[in-house]
Amino acid sequence: MDAFAVAVTNGLTLKNFKLSHALWMGLYFGFFQFLMPLVGCLLGSTVSGYVSAVGPYISFALLAFIGGKMLLDSLRGGEDAAGMLTLSHLRLLTMAVATSIDALAVGVSFAFMDVRLLPACALIGCTTFVISLAGAFLGRAIPNVSGRRAGIAGGLVLIGIGVKLLLEGIGIIG
Repeated sequence: MDAFAVAVTNGLTLKNFKLSHALWMGLYFGFFQFLMPLVGCLLGSTVSGYVSAVGPYISFALLAFIGGKMLLDSLRGGEDAAGMLTLSHLRLLTMAVATSIDALAVGVSFAFMDVRLLPACALIGCTTFVISLAGAFLGRAIPNVSGRRAGIAGGLVLIGIGVKLLLEGIGIIG
C-alpha cells in the first residue's frame, strides 16, 4: 500500500505524464518488493536485528528528503512548482527502496517458515507492480489539482508515509 500511495503521488505531481512513467513506477516498486523478501530470506537471521532496528529510520529519511524537497519546491514556486519535470531513475530507486525495506524483514521470517520462496516473492512483486501501475494512473486522473497544490500534497504524502513507516518500525503504531 505504501508503493501504491507513492505511485498515486507521483502520478498526481508528474508533469507530462506518460504510460512509460507508470510502467517504470510499477517495475521499480514491483521489482524491489520481489527482491527484498528474497534477500531477507537468504540472509536469514544474520541481519534481521539490524534491518529491524535501522530500516524504519532509513525509509523515513529517504521519503522525508524526497517529500521535503517536493514540498519546498512547490512552496517556493521553483521550477518544479507546476509538477515534477522528470521522474528520474534515481528518484524511483530511492522511493522503491524506501517503501520495500520492511519487506526485507518479512523475508527473514520466510526463512523460518515452510514457504515456497520464489512463488511468494513473485506474487508480492507482481501484485505491487499492478497496484503501483494503477496508482500512477489514479493519481494522473484526479481532476482540477494545480501543479503547485499537487506538489504540496505529494510532498506531505511522502513525508507522511515516511513518518508512518518510522512509527510502525519503532512500535508506536501497528
